[in-house]
Amino acid sequence: MKRASSIAAVRGAVTRWRARGERVSFVPTMGAIHAGHVSLVRRARGGDGGPARRGRRAIRDRVVASIFVNPLQFGPHEDFRRYPRPLRLDRARFAKAGVDLLWEPRAADLYPPGHTTRVRVGALGDILEGASRPGHFDGVATVVLKLLNVVRPDVMWLGQKDAQQALLLERMCHDLDVPVRVRRGATVREPDGLAWSSRNAYLNPAERLQAAALSRSLVAARRALETGERSAARLARAVRRVWRGFPLVREDYVAVVDAATLEPLPTVPRGRRVLVAVAARVGRARLIDNFEWRAR
Repeated sequence: MKRASSIAAVRGAVTRWRARGERVSFVPTMGAIHAGHVSLVRRARGGDGGPARRGRRAIRDRVVASIFVNPLQFGPHEDFRRYPRPLRLDRARFAKAGVDLLWEPRAADLYPPGHTTRVRVGALGDILEGASRPGHFDGVATVVLKLLNVVRPDVMWLGQKDAQQALLLERMCHDLDVPVRVRRGATVREPDGLAWSSRNAYLNPAERLQAAALSRSLVAARRALETGERSAARLARAVRRVWRGFPLVREDYVAVVDAATLEPLPTVPRGRRVLVAVAARVGRARLIDNFEWRAR
């Protein structure tokens, strides 16, 4: 695995690969690499829908990953300063996963003095996560657009755990004509169901046990859907019923929304993709989780 910090070095590496007919996949992260990130690298490593071929020769997919704790997406009282930064361990995990180039950009390069331009994502960024973290998605969209403009990948891989973020970045790339295909990888979970997250590191042992309530509550909601429940209010009650047994879990939101628009739904309609999403605080950690459902 090669490492780069400058924009010029990344562009140079990508240019050389493209000259050889190789495709590029990109996995942007903030570091604190865990099994979820590794799964995205493995998907990128395997190609986008199978290996492309030129004649009899397979066209190799190169994988670029980035680590950058983006200050624009943190609010004034959030965890920017204490966000985990185990850089040596992150490098080792990415190298083992098969990353070809790890980009560790400097904040001064991405946001030089006088940098004022921002991406505004609109109403989709003001609900759910955006309601709890004002301005968060403008910061996410701004940095990801800058990263894409440097790497210029064929495919960008994002995690389903951050479903709203993935949707907003898909919309941004479509609306701004960014020539990249955005793919999602499934949420990766620990043995008890807790979704892997860099912020799981904030949990002490007692909180870690309680944090499993998020995934257990989603299992309860899914079971209700499987047995015919279609009321969003009753699905939310199923989630909260589980949480009542976990006193350290403090609700931020429980939502049943259209997966494509994030529009709140009073009932689960037939034939539409629905997102059941939850957010809660457990100790110092703010955790999110979700699943998609399509009623037949």
